[in-house]
Amino acid sequence: MKPFKEWGLLPKVLIAIALGIVCSLFFPDALTRCFITFNSIFSNFLGLIIPILILGLIAPGIFELGKGAGRLLLITAGIAYLSTVLSGLFSYGTCRLTYPSLLGDAAVSLGNIDMAANDLKPYFTIEMPPVMSVTTALVLAFILGLTLINLHGDTLRSAMLELREVIFAIIRKVIIPLLPLFIFGIFLEMGAEGNVGPVLGMFLKIILVIFVMHVTVLVLQFCIAGAIARKNPFKALVTMLPAYVTALGTQSSAATIPVTRAQAIKNGVDPDVADFVIPLCATIHMSCSILKIVACAYAISLSMGMDVSFGTYMGFILMLGVTMIAAPGVPGGAIMAALGLLASMLGFDANMQGLMIALYIAMDSFGTAGNVTGDGAIALIIDKIKSKK
Repeated sequence: MKPFKEWGLLPKVLIAIALGIVCSLFFPDALTRCFITFNSIFSNFLGLIIPILILGLIAPGIFELGKGAGRLLLITAGIAYLSTVLSGLFSYGTCRLTYPSLLGDAAVSLGNIDMAANDLKPYFTIEMPPVMSVTTALVLAFILGLTLINLHGDTLRSAMLELREVIFAIIRKVIIPLLPLFIFGIFLEMGAEGNVGPVLGMFLKIILVIFVMHVTVLVLQFCIAGAIARKNPFKALVTMLPAYVTALGTQSSAATIPVTRAQAIKNGVDPDVADFVIPLCATIHMSCSILKIVACAYAISLSMGMDVSFGTYMGFILMLGVTMIAAPGVPGGAIMAALGLLASMLGFDANMQGLMIALYIAMDSFGTAGNVTGDGAIALIIDKIKSKK
């Protein structure tokens, strides 16, 4: 039997999740706070490294793709946006068909949900402000990558390639080894505080509908990608499961980039394409996040007797697809980016926005896991398009 350190990431993550839930039943608060302290520091580290990771992977990925990078960039962004919007419309149609019968005529006591602040806090934290925002890093990566295609000098190219090697070293030696411990801490804290229970209990039927929609969307995405790339869609989907499980624990599409990239390459995607598509889609492809936001918003609107017409939600979904591009790939990033549209287009007040955040965060990991898994489908499509040049 292999030593534990030689086990794959998937079994380590599954063990971390199980241990986190079990240990939450008997760990004293003092010990739990130790892991919460580690998670706080590790989360801040991820916040620091994510913009650098995006810059260090996307820019070299673009200029190494050569003259077709501009075209591939537009195609990738277009596919990601189309996938996101179609997922939102699919969610709206499903909710319109199922929610009235699921919720019934009884009023939902939304205001009674306990959204109190967490009782358990880290002993201390170390602030690590990022040197730039995720959006800034993304734009800068586009500018540098596209510009370097047509420049003849090698100095900046070499610097970007060396930065990528630094990022790879950080991924291999720091992020990947610590991910299971980070995931253990997340599930330990969730179990110890028990703040998710009331929300999940009240919306259990809705959550099940959302989960079924996630699975349906992923199957459709990989069936389309498999048909285009001429690969077995179900085998490709199974190959992406380590990324799904990792995102389930980290609740961060950006933190899962190393795993998503590795599994995409196992699916036969060219490493240069994976370096370009995976970090890009981690920021702009939010198909399962928009699915969940629309489903939660529809439930609240319907329960409150608000407008749930197609015209209202069509505009909301189209704008939300654009807004998701600016959503940071960190836990809760998508719902934070969507708050403005929830208020301006759907009329959500502060209390309804607070409820929306509570519902979204309770299921955040499933949406994130669906997003990163779908990134693998887009990578297959882009790899096929590139290979035809």
